[in-house]
Amino acid sequence: MKRTRWLLYALLTSAAVVLGLLLLRVTLGSIPSAAVDFVGYRVTYLYVFAATSVVFLIVGFVLGRKIDRFRRLSAVDSLTGLANRGALDARLQEEWRRAARYHSPLSLLLIDIDGLKRVNDEAGHAAGDQMIQKVATAIKNSLRAIDVGARWGGDEFAVLAPNTAPDAAERMAQRLLAEMERQVGSGRGAPASVGVASFDPLQSSETADALMRRADAALYRAKISGRHQVRVA
Repeated sequence: MKRTRWLLYALLTSAAVVLGLLLLRVTLGSIPSAAVDFVGYRVTYLYVFAATSVVFLIVGFVLGRKIDRFRRLSAVDSLTGLANRGALDARLQEEWRRAARYHSPLSLLLIDIDGLKRVNDEAGHAAGDQMIQKVATAIKNSLRAIDVGARWGGDEFAVLAPNTAPDAAERMAQRLLAEMERQVGSGRGAPASVGVASFDPLQSSETADALMRRADAALYRAKISGRHQVRVA
């Protein structure tokens, strides 16, 4: 679709250039003389049209690549390579609308690293960044193709799981904690707490924001219940 749009822009611009040359010829002479000029120099006009099209196609391709790159960078957390909060917010709204339309379940996991402040205080922020990256790796390893993993901010992460019922989402959270423990290798259990909430459009009409609040409340219960565990809203 994007390539077709750039091609259309290039062709329209090239046609406008040729038309502009003809209008200029009319301004300097007359319509009959412009028609004779176009017939007599039709190869030149075709060359101008083709050359202009090629130039604008190249410019469009280069600009399109740069725009795509900047868009990807603006949606990715630089430390972890996961989606950032803005990208997750947009995807949450999109997946919520899809779930409501097709009556499919949607689950959200909120993850909070336990004890990151202590790691930063005792071992330095470099060690804290390494822990964040290991947790991000565990999330990436646990995602399905349809899931979205994101760094929510600081020591918090999120996983958006389309077409996932509550029981499946809880199992996903447990597998995620096991993978985190394997990645971090602290020997003290999983280094995070997880809150899970699910939206079933057949049973509820809650908004995407309400789903987020329930997941956050479940995460809070996991934290105050001893951490290193999963709680489901």
